[in-house]
Amino acid sequence: MVEGDIRDPSTVDRALADGSIDTIIHLAARAGVRPSIENPILYQDVNLNGTNVLLEAARKHNIRRFIFGSSSSVYGNNAKVPFSESDPVDHPISPYAATKRAGELLCHTYHHLYQMDVTCLRFFTVFGPRQRPDLAIHKFTRLIDGGKPIPVFGDGSMMRDHTYVADIVLGILAAIDRATGYHIYNLGESRPVSLTDLIVAIERALGKKAIIDRQPLQPGDVDRTYADVSLAQKELGYEPRTSLDDGLAGFVQWYRST
Repeated sequence: MVEGDIRDPSTVDRALADGSIDTIIHLAARAGVRPSIENPILYQDVNLNGTNVLLEAARKHNIRRFIFGSSSSVYGNNAKVPFSESDPVDHPISPYAATKRAGELLCHTYHHLYQMDVTCLRFFTVFGPRQRPDLAIHKFTRLIDGGKPIPVFGDGSMMRDHTYVADIVLGILAAIDRATGYHIYNLGESRPVSLTDLIVAIERALGKKAIIDRQPLQPGDVDRTYADVSLAQKELGYEPRTSLDDGLAGFVQWYRST
């Protein structure tokens, strides 16, 4: 374990110096749509500069495989569903989404110039044990459990393709084993759930009722995410195994234990 900043080339070089690493799995980022609107310069610095530092270090140390953690946010408010890797992604609606799409393009540049094997994985609303506390499932669980109101933005019809973290891990491992050339894959559950239905499922997992605090829609939020995972199924053997209810049960168990 080496703690450091991916924007610092000397730190990254030291971590790679002994020559024992053959793959970089790049999951470090400033994440989140709303915070990126409040601090776009920081997001650009970490997500783009940091990604470039890692790619350049991979080139310098002759690391041939690079896995990049991208995001379903790159699809913006795509009218076509489910979202496919071949869909145009030229209109991101948040700085976070723009940095993730730009990261994919940087990855392609290094693949083209240096024949690096690069796989970009577009994650769809990952949840489970150790989920960030600012994300909906963790935040709603904490507030419902404490008998406090939960902020619900919009009318509850917004939909997300929630994907359990263990399924994402299996997708990452498959990408390492089969990483050749340059590829982009969706990693999602392919079963979008409305915000209203998500709240009901969390209530069921907790055995408690939610107090709803209606709020206006937030800028940068997309209406829905919905992954077409057929390409990942075909080329990676990716098969999500965990339903929303089972995943929530696992998350609530972890939440109560901590």
